[in-house]
Amino acid sequence: MRNFLTHTLSLLLLFQYYCTTTKTLALAQPAAAAAPAPPGPTNITGILEKAGQYQTFIRLLKSTQVANQINNELNNTQNGLTIFAPTDNAFSSLPSGTLNSLTDQQKDSLIQYHILPYFLSASQFQTVSNPLRTQAGDSSDGQYPLNVTAVGNQVNISTGLVNTTVDNTVYTDGQLAVYQVDQVLLPLGVFRPSVPPAPSPSEQQKKKKSASAAEGPASTTPADSTSGSLAMGVSRDNHILVFAVVSVASIWWSL
Repeated sequence: MRNFLTHTLSLLLLFQYYCTTTKTLALAQPAAAAAPAPPGPTNITGILEKAGQYQTFIRLLKSTQVANQINNELNNTQNGLTIFAPTDNAFSSLPSGTLNSLTDQQKDSLIQYHILPYFLSASQFQTVSNPLRTQAGDSSDGQYPLNVTAVGNQVNISTGLVNTTVDNTVYTDGQLAVYQVDQVLLPLGVFRPSVPPAPSPSEQQKKKKSASAAEGPASTTPADSTSGSLAMGVSRDNHILVFAVVSVASIWWSL
């Protein structure tokens, strides 16, 4: 009986030791790291706000609704985008009143011109074909052509009106690339220098007639002077002839 009690007590002590040790080990182990939260939807204005110095570009993205278009495309499709983001200083360097003089459609075209409908990494600028196609549309001469050339690590951009460089990579994730530019990319389709329209054929004929009429009096003046001189000469000869006839008649009657 005594042996049974001793054996039972030993088992109870062993069980208590096991429970205590297990609990201690469990407390000593660090909690497993929580699984990372899934990334939130891409937000172009949030990216630019975090980077700083893009407030004017952000305002235009919002007012033209282009920001919503970008976010929808990035979050609902697999399409890539490349954005050239002008800094606030770039907009400040524009002539006063430039943005206010644009229509809503022109503002939309201006912002779309800064967006390529495909993803370009920094290294891919070395192999692109010009002119690049932008979200503004027609890339033919005089409309919305955008030319990019890479020399070493420098990427040059030309619009036909503006020449600038890519100064910094603001953001890239394999689907969206945002690059900083220090000048606003002005497309010819919006800022084309005005050229006076050619005159119509009817206007050209009117100008020719007016020129002929203006030259008419000057060309006839010498002729008029000559005619007047001839008339005076004829009149003087007639007077001499009459005087001679009268003189002869008087002499004849006196005989």
